[in-house]
Amino acid sequence: MSQELVTLEIDGQTLQARPGSMLIEAADAAGISIPRFCYHKKLSVAANCRMCLVEIEKAPKAMPACATPVSANMKVHTRSEKTRAAQRDIMEFLLINHPLDCPICDQGGECELQDVAMGYGNNQSNFQEIKRVVPDKDIGPLIETAMTRCIQCTRCVRFGEEVAGLRELGATGRSERMEIGTYVSKAVVSELSGNVIDICPVGALTAKPSRYTARAWEMRAHPSIAPHDAVGSNIEFHSFDGRIIRAVPRDNEAVNECWISDRDRFSYEGLYAHDRLTQPQVRQEDGSWRVVSWQEALDAVATILHHIDANRSAAFVSPTASVEEGYLLQKLMRGLGVNNIEHRLRQVDFNHADSSSASLNLAELEQQNLIVLLGANSRFEAPLLNHRIRKASLKGAKVVAINPQALDYNFDVQQVVVDSANLLNAVASLALAVAESAGGLPQALRNLNVQATDEARAWAEQLRSAEKKTILVGGLAAQHPAFGALKALSNYIGEQTGAVVSVLPSANSVGLSLAGVVPAPNAETDLNRLLASDLNTLVLVNVEPEDFAYPEQALKAMQAADQVIVIAPFADDRAREYASVLLPAATFAETAGTFVNIEGRWQSFKGAMQPKQEVRPVWKILRVIGNSMNLSAFDYMSAEEIVAEVKLETQGGKAAKTSGLPEQLVTSTLSQLPQPVHMYRTDSLVRRAKALQEMVALTPNAVSGV
Repeated sequence: MSQELVTLEIDGQTLQARPGSMLIEAADAAGISIPRFCYHKKLSVAANCRMCLVEIEKAPKAMPACATPVSANMKVHTRSEKTRAAQRDIMEFLLINHPLDCPICDQGGECELQDVAMGYGNNQSNFQEIKRVVPDKDIGPLIETAMTRCIQCTRCVRFGEEVAGLRELGATGRSERMEIGTYVSKAVVSELSGNVIDICPVGALTAKPSRYTARAWEMRAHPSIAPHDAVGSNIEFHSFDGRIIRAVPRDNEAVNECWISDRDRFSYEGLYAHDRLTQPQVRQEDGSWRVVSWQEALDAVATILHHIDANRSAAFVSPTASVEEGYLLQKLMRGLGVNNIEHRLRQVDFNHADSSSASLNLAELEQQNLIVLLGANSRFEAPLLNHRIRKASLKGAKVVAINPQALDYNFDVQQVVVDSANLLNAVASLALAVAESAGGLPQALRNLNVQATDEARAWAEQLRSAEKKTILVGGLAAQHPAFGALKALSNYIGEQTGAVVSVLPSANSVGLSLAGVVPAPNAETDLNRLLASDLNTLVLVNVEPEDFAYPEQALKAMQAADQVIVIAPFADDRAREYASVLLPAATFAETAGTFVNIEGRWQSFKGAMQPKQEVRPVWKILRVIGNSMNLSAFDYMSAEEIVAEVKLETQGGKAAKTSGLPEQLVTSTLSQLPQPVHMYRTDSLVRRAKALQEMVALTPNAVSGV
């Protein structure tokens, strides 16, 4: 039953608000401005800056709007002389020790302290003493500190405790001697740490990679979508003089709220790597490289493709590619008769590939009562999805992690560590326990030499009794030789218990699967066997050996191929050893495209800047190649046309869900499991972001991804 709303009056305007909500929330909802520093809509109330003092009738003194609950018939004045006097006094106290260095501060022009001081401060100060100075702290390669500017609002401290789940920053000292810093001299390593830059109301915490590069009023804003995980965080690039200077979050409550991960925030640095490919190049017979025109490069590509052996050829695309890029690649290759097409480069088992999963709702994830993480290092695979799980845990949800190794989560979790050899048996035992209560035993479970344990029966009962439950199958499971079986068993458990089951994909894997960037039924569906076969021609779209589960095996396949067409933003010395043609491609920041996140949400974006020199968008390169090969239906004029065609072919872009277990569960045979990938080594752009690479040694935890 919904609560009755409370009626109150603010500045003569009659409003209604939820009982228990704070006065500042009601004012914000009505568009009534109240100055604040310590208050943030996503953080707990601290009420320590006192800047939001307002006059409330019948109250003996001005009250903080952020910490005063609304009550019936309350009358509030935010512009009265009593309110103004209180706010002027608070503003003077806050400015007593604040340095007058606005002209050199990166926060200048977008500083909350500047704005509030102009609107509510005095035109002169009564403070004549010497201002205090606070030594700066080195807290890592991402965040620059200027702690003399700090006004002790404690937003950064509360963010670490309440959102990031790591209490890395804290306050020491009292009164004028109070300082914000790390308790032990060390770097801040949370995967969400960069958000303290956004919530800091002054210039105490700023972005170190973009320090002193441009002023706020000189930059232009460009909305975009982050490609590095399956959340699809909404971001905004800020550019100056034709260069991207920084990336900040763009509010979207349904996806990333008002936060982004450090990987999404700082990966733009990779755009300006020293090995950025800016001109088409063709390998000469003597092994040297020659810069050529686009026409000559495309002629060389056409010559290679005209003589292609479809059975000994393959095309690989990065999972960070857009729907448009993946769709045109598979359309081009299938037009040439090539069916070996893949984007799931870190997956090692491709059995039961048709066991698709239901889409996950990110906002509903934090309302779950029980969450099972199966082979999922959610904190590093998808930090903003992990944030939702943490919120569910704080609300009382039970979180269980079944992994082949113990992981460092930032919330309460019951970890069940099962070595890789027994992981399938553990999940099969749970499926058997679920089947017992369902009254039937599928043939696949009969064929397994597994018994339902008492512990599995207890888990099955919890799954049945929980009102809202979710099973997440993650990247550690994707690198397991029985991934297909694990996924099929998870789907069965979900069907029998009513749990939502979802595979945690990497980047735009959902969109690329919908676009058809998967092997044809008659092709080699096992990527590892394909790489070990005698491949003659390869087409690589923003793919490097590190993008595969077994980098050494991928490198050997590339080196052994006679012809390798590389369409990529970067080309290092190793790529120049195996490539035949290098075509400079735009990154997601320089072109239009569409990503589909784990929810099945389609999000389109446009380029934040024009590609430099001879760089071209991937979809335009593929379009021209398709036309040069005389393939039909390659006359696209825009990325919007391509994505519209994909939606039409996929009935609105919804993945079909299969049900039931196959009669026989098949697993792959691997001599050695792949090594987990660090969260700052997941794709070519991230690997070239200097600040993130400095974080690799500081954050040794690893993440696997499909």
